[in-house]
Amino acid sequence: MGDKNVERMQVKESRGLQLRTTRRTASALKRLLRLALFTLLVIMAPQGTALAAPSMDYVALGDSLATGFGAFRGYVPRYETYAETDTGATVRLTNLGRNGWTSSQLLYTLRNDATFRQAVRGAEIVTWDIGGNDMRAARTSYKNETCGGTYNQRCLREAVAKLNANWDAITVEILSLRSTPDSVATQTTIIRTMDLYNPYVRTDKAADTVTYDGPDGVQKSDFEIFRSYLKQVNDHIAATSSTNEVPYAKVYLAFNGPSGDEDPAAKGYLSFDGLHPNDTGHRVIASKLRLLGYAPLIPAKRRMPITRTPESNTPKETAWLARKSHDQGGLAW
Repeated sequence: MGDKNVERMQVKESRGLQLRTTRRTASALKRLLRLALFTLLVIMAPQGTALAAPSMDYVALGDSLATGFGAFRGYVPRYETYAETDTGATVRLTNLGRNGWTSSQLLYTLRNDATFRQAVRGAEIVTWDIGGNDMRAARTSYKNETCGGTYNQRCLREAVAKLNANWDAITVEILSLRSTPDSVATQTTIIRTMDLYNPYVRTDKAADTVTYDGPDGVQKSDFEIFRSYLKQVNDHIAATSSTNEVPYAKVYLAFNGPSGDEDPAAKGYLSFDGLHPNDTGHRVIASKLRLLGYAPLIPAKRRMPITRTPESNTPKETAWLARKSHDQGGLAW
């Protein structure tokens, strides 16, 4: 009897393994078939072939930027609209952004929440933003003089190290969920992210929490201290995005300028709380994502009919897009 029970258990486990393998294979085949259909439609559409519009699933991950807190319409639904207009596809949005999330919370959920994992696994478009709450908590500790360590900056150093490590792990999770035995994620998915902007420019320029800020003896404002740590994060995002072939929107440049000292509130980009983007700010973020294109599903050199609102782009971007239109024989704006 004991041997028969063991046999039955082995058969049951074998069938369970086969079932899980079959499901994973079916999911991978489904994604590949959808990709093949989408590519076929993209290639044939300019030739006048009348085919039904393809569809893409878009999953957005992140914190209150992804949820659109502080605005009537956040960057996520704006980017969804851009993607539909620019590609001709029907885009189905699943917004999994959560207010207040840190990078640790997003990473934990991507690793352990079946709903999140399944959503990312089945998406043709994935965007994420994260890290603002990590840096905000460290800045608050610094200003309360509870940051600890040398020059009251230990928590800032720790926040940067933790965020950078989490960023790498989040990237790995997303890429692995979207990869198949036959293709890597960057060949089958429009994966986009963004760096972090600084909403505290005006406030921190007028503040000097710590009298002695470093071994050079130079007095520094809170703005100079925070900017140096934020730069480390954004430099890391730029480097890892390049390494992993994940295009990222340069939101920091758009909001804070090339030196990082421009106040996004003065530009009219921030909401009533002086922290989150308003509708104008979200339009800027969405337009930065849009300018990255839609490779690999839409080849970079392919002409795409694009409709834009006047406030979507900066004057420099408008000029660039006008030149692009001329080079490509005319785009519909």
